[in-house]
Amino acid sequence: MAADPEPVVTIVVPGFDVAEYAVEALDSLRRQTLREWIAILVDDASTDATPDLFAEAAASDPRYRVVRHETRRGLGAARNAGLDLVETPFVGFLDADDVLTERALERLVGTVSASGSDFACGAYVRLRPDGAGAYVPGDVQRWVREATSPARTATTIDQHPAASGNIVAWSKVSRTDFWRRAGLRFPEGVAYEDQLIAQRMYSLARAFDTIPDVVVRWRERADGTSITQRKNELPVLVDYLTAMREGIAVLDEGGHTAAAAARVRLILELDVPPLVRLAQVHPDDEYRRVLGDFVRGLVARAPEATTSTEIDAAALW
Repeated sequence: MAADPEPVVTIVVPGFDVAEYAVEALDSLRRQTLREWIAILVDDASTDATPDLFAEAAASDPRYRVVRHETRRGLGAARNAGLDLVETPFVGFLDADDVLTERALERLVGTVSASGSDFACGAYVRLRPDGAGAYVPGDVQRWVREATSPARTATTIDQHPAASGNIVAWSKVSRTDFWRRAGLRFPEGVAYEDQLIAQRMYSLARAFDTIPDVVVRWRERADGTSITQRKNELPVLVDYLTAMREGIAVLDEGGHTAAAAARVRLILELDVPPLVRLAQVHPDDEYRRVLGDFVRGLVARAPEATTSTEIDAAALW
């Protein structure tokens, strides 16, 4: 009997209280056209049925392996715990409430294997609730399309500055030795930890690839509990702004001037206007002060970008 093929990629799947979504995420791994994968399921001290679902997956398929945190440590620490156990040539990430498209691993692993680059990144779409209990995928949004289309191999952040807009961990597959060589680790104890990591990846990579294929469907939860849906909370806002500020600083420090400028313009266009609208009705003056300090710094760098956005300066200062 022929031996099972050696796995080539490990997918780290962190989850906290994701029982409602985890089955779909795990099934999306089972449906991959590339079969030579391992998934490290990191249960971050869940209080619902997540541990049982992870255990059942591991019992039914040896490609699933489970790590259990007895106390909650956060998404960054959960990803790092899985990363420490990776032994395959390639590594990627999938949040346990999201869904991989069927050819995601085949396309990402195949692309970076052929090119020799340090990582490959693909496009993604949102899964939004339809109001009837289901989720519907949207279109590839413009900034995602600009970051990933057309396909590129062995490019750099200086050659392709718009890639800096693809800031999520789960749209990429990397060479494991790139993470080790570059000393990459997710920040712990904060939200939006993948923004800083993404800019470090772009800045430190010898080369990377982009593909226009949708590789992940990213869930916007109907109950509003996703971290991206809680920006009206001051601590979440602080983490969000800090992640964006530190990501820009990484590009600045690496001398990637065009990428830093592209990131500033995109934040002013995409991220700032909805935050300003929240600030206009927010009961906490500190929320407006923190946001105002951040926006003033961006406007000083790219004053021309404000003419085409919905930034209402009077709401902040």
